[in-house]
Amino acid sequence: MKEQQLSELINELVNRSEESEWVEYKLNFHSKEEIGEQLSALSNGACLHNQPFGYLVFGVEDRTHLIKGTKFKAKSHKVGEEPLEHWLIQRLSPKIDFIIHEFDYDSERHISIFKIPAAKNIPVEFIHRAYIRVNSITRNLSEFPEKQAKIWKKDALPFEREIAKDNLTAVDITKYLSTEAYFDLMKLPYPSSQEGVINKFIEEGLIVKSEGYAITKLSALLFAKQLKDFESLERKSIRVIVYKGKSKVETVREQLFAKGYALGFEGLVDWINSQLPANEEIGKALRKETTMYPEIAIRELVANALIHQDFTEKGFPMVEIFTDRIEISYPGTPLVTPERFIDAYISRNEKLADLMRRMGFCEEKGSGLDKVIFYNELYQLPPINVIVAECRIRVTMYQYKPLNELDKKEKIRACYQHACLKYVSNEKMTNQSLRERFKIEDRNYSTASRIIRDALAEKVIKEDDPESRSKKYAGYIPYWA
Repeated sequence: MKEQQLSELINELVNRSEESEWVEYKLNFHSKEEIGEQLSALSNGACLHNQPFGYLVFGVEDRTHLIKGTKFKAKSHKVGEEPLEHWLIQRLSPKIDFIIHEFDYDSERHISIFKIPAAKNIPVEFIHRAYIRVNSITRNLSEFPEKQAKIWKKDALPFEREIAKDNLTAVDITKYLSTEAYFDLMKLPYPSSQEGVINKFIEEGLIVKSEGYAITKLSALLFAKQLKDFESLERKSIRVIVYKGKSKVETVREQLFAKGYALGFEGLVDWINSQLPANEEIGKALRKETTMYPEIAIRELVANALIHQDFTEKGFPMVEIFTDRIEISYPGTPLVTPERFIDAYISRNEKLADLMRRMGFCEEKGSGLDKVIFYNELYQLPPINVIVAECRIRVTMYQYKPLNELDKKEKIRACYQHACLKYVSNEKMTNQSLRERFKIEDRNYSTASRIIRDALAEKVIKEDDPESRSKKYAGYIPYWA
C-alpha cells in the first residue's frame, strides 16, 4: 500500500463508531505477548464478521479514536536479536501471512499497522491458545464455544478465488494484467473488443464483476505485469540465488522474478538453466557436452514449486544453485508423503494447476516427478532428495557422481525411486534394470544385488512374487504397491 492509501485506511477505520472484534487501537507498545494475542483475536474476529482482514493499529487512542502517532516501529522492533515479526510468526498456528505497514501520517505522527488475514476454517492460536475480542476485551476463545464452532464451520474461499485488487475499471484490468499472455498461451485469438477480453476473463474466473471489476488472486498470480502491484502477492515472487561454492557463504548473483507465473515462466526457466554448470563427466549414456542437470526436469520441478506451494504460509518459492546441487523449495507441507510424490497427485491449488497444465507449463496428469526421475536416471545423477522442514518443502538434485561415491542411503533411495519409476510405467524393477540405471557391468551382478538387499532391509521395496525361488529374474516393486 502507498502512504496515501494507508492514510485513507486509517481515516476509514477511526471513523467507525467504536472498536470491534476485528479492529483494535493502541498508542504504544506494551508487550510482544499482547501483540501475539491480538493477532489471534483479530484474525478470529475477522472470520466471524466476514471481513477479509483484521487490523491492529498503533498510534490511535482507543477511546477517542484520535490519531496521535506512536513511537513503536513494529518492523524494526527486536525480541532479543530476533525480529518481532519472525518471533510472532513462529508462535502463531496456523501461520498467517500478516503484513506490517509503517508510515508517517504527517510530519509529527508515525503509524504502525498490522494487517491480519481472517482465520480460515480453523481458529488462529498464539502459543497454543486461541483468542477472541468481546467488545473491547480480549478473551480466550474456548470460553465462547458457539463462536469457536462458527469458525470451524466457515467455508473458506479457495485462495485462488480471493480478491487481489478490486474497484477497478476495464482499463485497469489491462493496466495490471497482461491479457494478451492468456490468449497467446491458450492459443486463442485475441478478442476484437475490450468487452470480449473481460467476458473471457470472467468466464475463466480470472476477474469478477461487482460494483466495478475485481482481479482474483489466481489471475494476478499468473498474469500480473508486476506482482508488487498486488499487496497480498508481492512476496510470492520467485527468487533464484547462485552461490559460489557448496554453501551459502558467498552469493554470486540473485534474481527476483516479479512477473506473474505464466507471464514469466519461460524466462525464469531459461535463466535458471543459463546459470547451471556444464557436465564435465557425463558417463556412458550421454557423450556430448550438456548441462549438468536435465532441463526438462528443472522445468517440472519449478512448475511444481509454483503450483503446489501453500499460499497461506509465509515465504516464497526459491531456487538455489550451488556448485554441487540445485535446491528448489517452496512454502507448505505436502498433502501426501514425499515418498508418494511419484504416483499420487493432490494439489491444494486445483485451478492454478489446471490453468498451468492447459497452458503447457507442466504435466497433464501426475506431479511430473516420474519425468524428473526418468531424466535424472538418464543423466546418471544421484537420486533426488525431498525434505520437509519448518513448513517448507525442498527438492534437491545433485551433480553427477559415480556409484562408488554414493553412500548407502543414496543407493537405497536411488533403488526405491527406480522401483517407483518402473511401477508407474507398468514394469517391475529387476537386477538387470538396476544395473542399467547405475551402468553396472553385467559381471558385477552382485553389486546390484547388494543394493537391492539393503533396500529390502529398509522396507522401501518388496518382492513382486515372494513365492518365486528365482532370484536372478526376481521383480521388485515399491513398498506401497
